[in-house]
Amino acid sequence: MKRLRNHWIGIDQGDTVMFSDFEDGGEMWTGHGPREKRRRIKFRESFRTPPVIQCALSMWDTDNTTFQRGDISAERIEADGFELVFKTWADSRIARARIRWTAIGELRHADEWDIY
Repeated sequence: MKRLRNHWIGIDQGDTVMFSDFEDGGEMWTGHGPREKRRRIKFRESFRTPPVIQCALSMWDTDNTTFQRGDISAERIEADGFELVFKTWADSRIARARIRWTAIGELRHADEWDIY
């Protein structure tokens, strides 16, 4: 559990299209084996410390002749943003994927100053 030091709690969220590989024959649609796409997300305002991130698929379009395999995660979480990651493997064919994310964390207080 992440404990927040005061009542300055911030929530930022977004819905990000990770890729649309069906249109241009990209690797998520035509490839085999381990594949991944990464997208850097920048928060509208920086948090005081790295926030907690929750990610969920909000849309995906897959081929119906292969197994649907997907793994989403948040990596390299910092106070000003994070990296959204989508992975698939084996013979899965993913045409498109969109991921909704939510960041919850402590905001800077107006009286906080960085002196050094």
